[in-house]
Parts: sequence; structure tokens; C-alpha cells
Amino acid sequence: MRNRSKKTSLVLLFFTLLVFLSLAVSEAGGPPSAKPAYLYKTTFVRAAPGRLLDLIALYKSRMAVDDASGDGPLFWWRHTQGDQWDLMLLSPMGSYAEYYSKDRLARRKKAAGDAALSRDEFDQKLNACSAWREDIFVMGPSLESVKKAFEGTAYYHIEIFVSLPGKQEELFKEREMENIYAVETGRPYNMIFVRDQGAVWDLFTLGCYRDLQHWAGTGDLSKEKREAAAHKAGFASPDEIGPYMRTLIDMHRDTMGVAIK
Repeated sequence: MRNRSKKTSLVLLFFTLLVFLSLAVSEAGGPPSAKPAYLYKTTFVRAAPGRLLDLIALYKSRMAVDDASGDGPLFWWRHTQGDQWDLMLLSPMGSYAEYYSKDRLARRKKAAGDAALSRDEFDQKLNACSAWREDIFVMGPSLESVKKAFEGTAYYHIEIFVSLPGKQEELFKEREMENIYAVETGRPYNMIFVRDQGAVWDLFTLGCYRDLQHWAGTGDLSKEKREAAAHKAGFASPDEIGPYMRTLIDMHRDTMGVAIK
């Protein structure tokens, strides 16, 4: 009972922290809530040699099935530089109960039956087109927030983290602090997705931009404005943002990429 009470207290403390940070980001011009409350399946895929276009075409052929089954929309993009994978796919689930409900299972079965490719045939082609895959189930922003973030965007930046032991909550807080700094300096809010199960990553942030210039913006801000933004976010100075984040992580990877047309 004592361990259960302690665990409950830690959970309550964590979500109290999320509420506090959500209010702070809202005041800085970010979304009204940053609480990770919606379930997504994230898949990273590396194409087999010379098969990237075939892999993209295969996933496109499956989109109508996903939409008919209620598993869409799929949010995806292809990398231009960074990690080893070629495609990132973010699939809305809502919750496990919702995703595996009788209604969704029935719709999924019907959509699969109407598909040009059966599930087995699709999997066989996917195995032939891909050299490596990794799945992670994450809690993230609402589906409406993700849809809005992807509207009119064509350039993406993901940062993926494995925290040091016991630093998961502090890393989440640091990511939110960086979001406050970003919004204060005229940059978009980066969506935060927290691991529920799957691959080793503890969380990742995803930023959606109109183009490369949008991602690289705010270079003309004065030192005073950057200092003020850092202080508002809780940092001692802009120069200390990166070094502080690195005290919390065991591993960190960046990948940049573009929309798939």
C-alpha cells in the first residue's frame, strides 16, 4: 500500500507539473494544453536499397483502407538528413480501448476485405521494400492540434531522446521550457510525444514549418530579446539552453525532412 501511495503521488505531481507548464506555454502564445493525452503509433522505416519510391507508393495505396477503417489520417514525411530511417509515420489511435473497440475492428475488417491488397500481401510487399522498421507508441497532443500543425507545412524537424535514469519528467519540463523560448522568439511550438511502449526513446519533439527558411528564422532578433525570452522560459541565458538539456539525456538524435507529395 505504501508503494502504491508513493506511485500515485508521483503521478499526481507529474500531471500537476504538466498543467503548470501548459498554462505557461499558453501565456507565451502556444497551444492551450500541452498535456500528452492522445495515443499515436509512430513508425520509422528505412527503405530497402533503391526501393524508397516503391515504399512511398505502397503506403499511399494503403491510405484509402486506413481512412475507410477509421485509422486515418496518416501524418508522414521523408527525411533529408539526420537519422538512418527514410520515413516517419504518425498514426492516430486515440486510446487502446478506442482503437481495438468492436466497431473499429469491424470497420478495419470490412476495409481490408474491400482493399486491392490483402493485409498479407501488403506485409509481403512492405518486407520487400523496407530494410528496417521501428515502432513506438506515444502519448501526444490532441488530434486536432496535430492536424493544425501539419496544415500548410512542408518541412519538419524531429528531436528524439533517451533520458538519463530518473530524468524523464525533468526532460519533459525542459522541452516545454524550450517551447516557451521558441514562441517568445517567433518560432512555432514543437509538439511533444511521450513514450508509452515500444522502442527505447523516452520522448520526441516534432516541429512543423512552411519551409527551410521558416525553420531557420529569427536570426535577426537582438541579444536583449533572446535574453528576455530565455528568462521567461526559466533559463539563465540562451547560451545555457543546450548545455542544460544535455545534462538530462543519454542519447539524442535530430532528423530533418520534407513533405511527401
